[in-house]
Parts: sequence; structure tokens; C-alpha cells
Amino acid sequence: MDNLSVLKDFPNHFTFGAATSSYQIEGNSYGRCGKSIWDEFAQKKLKGIDGLEACNHYEYFREDIKLIKDLGFKAYRFSFAWPRLFPENNSNFNEEGVDFYNRLLDEILNNDIEPFPTLYHWDLPIRFSRMGGWENQDTCKHFADYSYFVSQQFGDKFEKVATINEPWCVSWLSHYLGEHAPGKKDLKSAVLTMHNILLAHGLSLQALKSNRPHKIGIVLNNQYAEPFNQEPNNLNALKLFDEIHNRWFSDAIFKGSYPKLALEVLGNNLSKNFNEDLKIISHPLEWVGLNYYTRSIIKHKKSEDGIDYETLRGSLKKTDMDWEFYPTGLSYFIKRISNEYSNQIPIYITENGMANNDELNARNEVNDLDRVEYFHLHLQEILNCLKEGFNVKGYFAWSLLDNYEWAFGYSKRFGLVFVDFENFKRIPKKSYYEFSKFLNRN
Repeated sequence: MDNLSVLKDFPNHFTFGAATSSYQIEGNSYGRCGKSIWDEFAQKKLKGIDGLEACNHYEYFREDIKLIKDLGFKAYRFSFAWPRLFPENNSNFNEEGVDFYNRLLDEILNNDIEPFPTLYHWDLPIRFSRMGGWENQDTCKHFADYSYFVSQQFGDKFEKVATINEPWCVSWLSHYLGEHAPGKKDLKSAVLTMHNILLAHGLSLQALKSNRPHKIGIVLNNQYAEPFNQEPNNLNALKLFDEIHNRWFSDAIFKGSYPKLALEVLGNNLSKNFNEDLKIISHPLEWVGLNYYTRSIIKHKKSEDGIDYETLRGSLKKTDMDWEFYPTGLSYFIKRISNEYSNQIPIYITENGMANNDELNARNEVNDLDRVEYFHLHLQEILNCLKEGFNVKGYFAWSLLDNYEWAFGYSKRFGLVFVDFENFKRIPKKSYYEFSKFLNRN
């Protein structure tokens, strides 16, 4: 499918938007921004390839908001950078950081775009490393204070807000698999952060609510999984993967409990009073964000620490991240959230998109037809869910811009807009024009 004609079948009240995150686009060399754990990780593990410049959204934000407006999107999901607002310590805020987000929010609102901010998209101020980062529950309390500050300073300019982006990535990917900052590979560290990042969410929600009647959500990244085959040990491995990657977070948030198998394997790494924290974690939400990209094949593999599985890739068409096209996984999670957790909660697809090996052709164009196909397939799944009565309210394409793709540096391009990282020139791709053609017609 080389167009996005599926867009014309969506209801008029459905929200379409673009998503980004602070560290990936802003450039933390601008505006007295402080350092984050990603700067440290980049120096140690990525040969110094960091977000110092990124896309220089700090200076180009007006051009970027115009790109969103011209495309026909009605919402913009971005994140506040904690180190930009509090670069040195937890009490002295950076006036240049506050000024930047005020100008950004004003620009968004002046273009009739709805701001969808996220409070934490992985750029933890580096000073917290010295006290254990997310392994230390004091970090959760500081996050609540930071959340309150954001609401005080900017809360009159947005209604909906997400506390945390992708708690699985903050915890398991970063503390057990070691692929993201701070790059640890330790089960106890991972389990502590799996719990504490959820507690941070709960405390943040309380802090936000104490200041304004925000509509508060959290953004979960769900990954569809299938067993390598139907042998019992592979089915058990699949169950453990699903409980660690998906259900640990959604069970805690919606049910106030952790899933049984994962708790058996991980529970002795939790503090004794974790059940008390679950009462804070499971405070009702007004919406939930779902990030979805791909599936995994799960195979049993014995491990000393009880994490007895490995994740494999299947044989379907793949993106430049080696992630399979598997759109039915998206509708699976929309239905799971609705049927198993909360059939009324509004669901926003807060990230969905693909890395493509994009290059400019002789006419200075990017014909990213695979990305158009990817979007089409996933939008069709959402449309099917809407027709079945599921409460999906919006869709955010990841991402507006090619950007700093975390551990992959600048080598993976997810953007609707091509970015030349030498001069920050923005060049919309075919996928951008496909969205624009149908959204502006509507």
C-alpha cells in the first residue's frame, strides 16, 4: 500500500499527532541544560555519540511546530527535560529552561495544536546516579516534586499529561539487559527499578492532582509475543516474558498487584512493603498511552537467575531496527487493555512508526514507501478496533523528526521529516506528504 487513504475513514473527533522526546531532539548544549544519565552512558558505551546537538529543536522549534501544523496533525506529544529545568540541583530551577518551554507551549497553542507533554522520557539528571538513580526511592520523591513544579509553571497550558514514558525501558532494558542508560546488567537492580518507576508514577500523579485537575496517563510499551513452538517449556517462557514486559506494569497500574509467575521469579528482590506502594501506583488514570512497534518470538532458555527465555526474530518483513511488521499485535493490546483492565479508559496510541534506511534522492526527496505501508497497516488495525467499539482516541506517529535514536546514535531514522544533522535542514518525506494529503483534505 503506497498511500494512507485509510485516514479518510477515521472519525473527525479522532486525534492525530506527532511524537518526540526532549533528549532526542532538543540539543542539550543549548539553554544551560544540565547533563543526564544519557550523556554519561554515551561517553562510556557509545564513543561519545550523544544528544549535545540532536536536532537543535531548542532553536528550530517554531519551524518544527509549523511542520506539524502544515501536515494537518492536531496534537504534539513532547517531553519536558528534567535536567533542563533543574540542571544543578533539586531546588534551583533554570530560568532559560522555563522560558523555552513557555515559548514552545505558546507556539503549540498559537497553531491550534493540543500539547501532550510527558514528564519523563529517560533523561534523568546525572546527579541522581550518585544516589542509585531509580534504584533509590528518594528519586521517586524528587520526581514528584519536579512534577508539581511543571504543573505550577506550565499547567495552565495543557490538560493531558503523561508521567512516565515506557517503564519497561527505564527498568528492564536499562538495568537488566543493559542496552540503555545507565547500562546495568543486574536482576536486583532491574526489579527495584521496575517497582520504583511505577511508584514514581503514582507519586507524580498525586503531586499533579494536588495542583490542578489534569487528565493524567502513563505510556506503556507493549510487545506482542508468540512461542517458538507449542512445547510446554516454550509456553511457560512466553508467559514469563509477557508478565515481565507487559503485565507487570499494567497489572500494577490497573489492578494494584503484580502477575503471579513474574512475582515468583522476581519477588525476592522487592522490598517488604511493596504492597503498600501498589496502593499509590494503582490510583485511577484518565487515559493510557500505548506504544507499539513489533513482536518477539519467545524460546525457553535456562538461566541462572530464573529468566528462562530468549527473544528471537521471525521471518516477516523487517524495519531498519530488524523489527518485524506485525500490525495485529497493536489491535491485540487495544483489546487486552479494554477487555482485561478497563473497558472505559481512553486509549491513545502514543508511539508507532518504523526506522527506515532513508536517503535523499537526486531531487532532494525521500520516498519512504515502506514507512507508508507500515503506517497504513497499523492505522487499519486501529480503524477496525474503532468499528468494534473500542475507546481509541488518538494516534501519534513516531517520530516527527529523524533524531538521536538512543543507543543507535544517529544511524536509525524514524522521522516523517528527514534531518541533515550537519546543518539541521528539515526535508519532509513521502510519508509526511501522505498524512498531509488526507488529513488536510478532511
